[in-house]
Amino acid sequence: MGSDPQYAKWPLLPLAQQVFTLTNPYANRTAQQTAVKNLQDAISEHKMAPLYRYLAHPLEGILNAVGEGGSHVPGKPVSRKSSAVGMIATRGQTATITIPWDEGLYQSLQADNDKELEGFQKEEDEAVEKAGDTEILAAKGKRAEFWARVGDKDKAIAAYEDVFEKTGVLGTKIDLVLAIIRMGLFYGDKQLIKKHIERAKTLVEGGGDWDRRNRLKAYEGLYLLTVRSHNLAAPLLLDSLSTFTSYELCTYSNLVVYSVLAGSVSLKRVDFKSKVVDAPEIKAILGDGEDKLLALSGALSAGPGADGNNQDANSAPTAARTTAVNLTTLGSSTEQPEVEMAIDFSPLAQLVTSLYNGRYQHFFQALALVEEHFLTQDRYLHEHKNWFVREMRLRAYQQLLQSYRVVGLDSMANDFGVTVDFLDRDLAKFIAAGRIPCTIDRVSGRGVIETNRPDDKNKQYQDVVRQGDQLITKLQKYGQAVRLRGSERA
Repeated sequence: MGSDPQYAKWPLLPLAQQVFTLTNPYANRTAQQTAVKNLQDAISEHKMAPLYRYLAHPLEGILNAVGEGGSHVPGKPVSRKSSAVGMIATRGQTATITIPWDEGLYQSLQADNDKELEGFQKEEDEAVEKAGDTEILAAKGKRAEFWARVGDKDKAIAAYEDVFEKTGVLGTKIDLVLAIIRMGLFYGDKQLIKKHIERAKTLVEGGGDWDRRNRLKAYEGLYLLTVRSHNLAAPLLLDSLSTFTSYELCTYSNLVVYSVLAGSVSLKRVDFKSKVVDAPEIKAILGDGEDKLLALSGALSAGPGADGNNQDANSAPTAARTTAVNLTTLGSSTEQPEVEMAIDFSPLAQLVTSLYNGRYQHFFQALALVEEHFLTQDRYLHEHKNWFVREMRLRAYQQLLQSYRVVGLDSMANDFGVTVDFLDRDLAKFIAAGRIPCTIDRVSGRGVIETNRPDDKNKQYQDVVRQGDQLITKLQKYGQAVRLRGSERA
């Protein structure tokens, strides 16, 4: 039960991020050139013939579907049923930098793959003749990891399922399902991920050990983030910060980013205070000098979540100067696979502090930087960037308006650092959608925003009346159906 995780190395999920960067119109040319080099090096080192063909083949490669020389009709988007949709940033944009196709290299890689497969088959045949079930499973497991390593999704999943059917160890079964989930994450197959998340949860509930429970929590949180269920993802990701060991899934730096963004957009203010603003794991990354030292030493603990004692108003500019942090020194005893690149978390720190402290002009500036540095550059966040920015603006508007009965439009525009016309148009969209209970009056001369505070008791009464009407309607329809059947019998 407490055995070390198995099948946790492949596929290499950072390579999927490199593919995304190649097709991302927001990525700079240097990043795209680095991505090409990393992909070419990985393909050569790990003999990834299937992945090389899948990406770069002049007729079938998905990069050519958005680039030059592909067999697809120019300008025609890739079908949503294709797994390429989950890997590339856009479906109609041209990729300025692509992976060149080398037929000789592909044939060489294919020959190496065939030779390696022959070795696995020979090892399995010998195990069948001379050894027991454990050795046979080990040989089958090597073949499954081989297909995951070289990037053949269908054959890898089939091989993992074959091993799953023949093993009786619960921990190994969970590891195999997690490996299938990572194949889904690599190719952006959300249906596959959803199916196997539920499968893994069933296995874990049947007696999974503590480590695998925590690993599944991070997997599920990341999946929920990709399907825009931030309210469900936030608790799982934030809980994973203190026990994170799933370095095959993402780096600790990325987990911090995902946790903070999911918590910022979904948690209520009290929970946002205790789980994000005051959380020791997050203060160790986003805090200023003193808070960071206290968090790292363990002397700082999360606050009670009270909304009272507000932070010093000058804390936002301090947070904005947070320097890049290398998080490899913050891990537990679990050995991290490689040194993480330093990330400048200052936009994220300013977003959190300015939102909580009500410094809305700084908040809008930080939100723009977060969109530029994180939302547009990450394959899991990119798809929902417009939604996230819109929801964060809405959250700031709601936070300010709930404190006042009447607010001047020009005063609120000044607080947010935007023009009156922009604020008027932006608020009008949220008001029309029923997201902000207020009205804007610009007829009287001075534009004012008047909030309509919801009456909870009146709302409950209206809900009861509406539900009662619906019940009566259903009973009437049921009664008519019963009378009709009775007349037919007569």
